Amino acid sequence: MAKPGARLIITLECTECRTNSDKRKPGVSRYVTKKNKRNTTGRLELKKFCAYCNKHTVHKETK
Repeated sequence: MAKPGARLIITLECTECRTNSDKRKPGVSRYVTKKNKRNTTGRLELKKFCAYCNKHTVHKETK
């Protein structure tokens, strides 16, 4: 049996979708990924493609 690991499933959400009213379509871009909580203790920030803004934007980890 596998041990309970340090990997967590997190959600990344677009930072520009909340403030930008000039979007291609309404909504908020979200991605699901995993991170190692022992190595990465802070909030994760990645540049991902947002289909609602139609460009690459910063996606931050949500609670």
